[in-house]
Amino acid sequence: MISRRRFIGTALGAGAGLVTQGCQQMAAQPAAKRMIVDSQVHLWKAETPDWRWVRGVVPHLPEPFTIEKLLPMMDEAGVDRVVVVPPSWPGDRNDYGLEAAQRYPSRFAVMGRITLRNPQSAALVPKWKDQPGMLGFRLTFNTAATAPMLSDGTADWFWPAAEKAGLPIMFHAPELGPQMARIAERHPRLTLIADHMGMTLLSVKAGRSANMIEHTLSLAKYPNVSVKLSAAPTHSFEDYPYRDINVHIRRVFDAFGPRRCHWGSDMTRALAKATYRQRITHFTEALDFLSEEDKDWIMGRSILTRLNWT
Repeated sequence: MISRRRFIGTALGAGAGLVTQGCQQMAAQPAAKRMIVDSQVHLWKAETPDWRWVRGVVPHLPEPFTIEKLLPMMDEAGVDRVVVVPPSWPGDRNDYGLEAAQRYPSRFAVMGRITLRNPQSAALVPKWKDQPGMLGFRLTFNTAATAPMLSDGTADWFWPAAEKAGLPIMFHAPELGPQMARIAERHPRLTLIADHMGMTLLSVKAGRSANMIEHTLSLAKYPNVSVKLSAAPTHSFEDYPYRDINVHIRRVFDAFGPRRCHWGSDMTRALAKATYRQRITHFTEALDFLSEEDKDWIMGRSILTRLNWT
């Protein structure tokens, strides 16, 4: 007959063994992979007779940046999904971005271009998401030709139409904070996403970085406005890890919070300045003010939530 002391010792030993085994199994399990979603990449193919570019508009790169080029770069860097933002040089057309989304629906979705000055565009809004892979709109007000549309009445029809349709809008309107604030206030159910922290390379070179950031920060009080922390290497004068831009990232993050900040590469504007992986590790390793939970939101969860991309 086994003694009481021997029984207790055996039970304790077995229990310890189970605990050790469980700890070893837990240690062997890989940590859950962070979802990484790039909130902006331009895709375009070569110019052809049926795919003409706008005269005078110069692409970011001398060669096309195609689906076939981007996919292996995503896989190598560990990027799960990309929001395709069609570029300006093919005009207001979204067909190549939608081709990417239709061919790889788990990897790509599109924020499409629309011609605000075309009266027929209003009829497109209610059925915009009937296009497979389309999530919303991307508008630019960053030139002498486009910026006045925010104040001359050209775009007035668009905001209530998009709000009624429940369609999010990415916008690039550097140093136009008051104009965008009026839109955000008048249309509180309209999801608005500011591109590139409101920055442009020309204004950065002119020493206007702080002014551009102030315009973006003025929108933080509106819950329907969020911001893309995109194109950071483009707006930095330094090499990786781009320390001169980090102070601006910190200010925007502190104002908007992790659930209203979205990482994005916009890689074609400065492809030679940073690898895809560096653009990621800039946020996941070099910004010490971000917690791991903050990074989960900024690197993917926030843009998926904002765009309702399931």
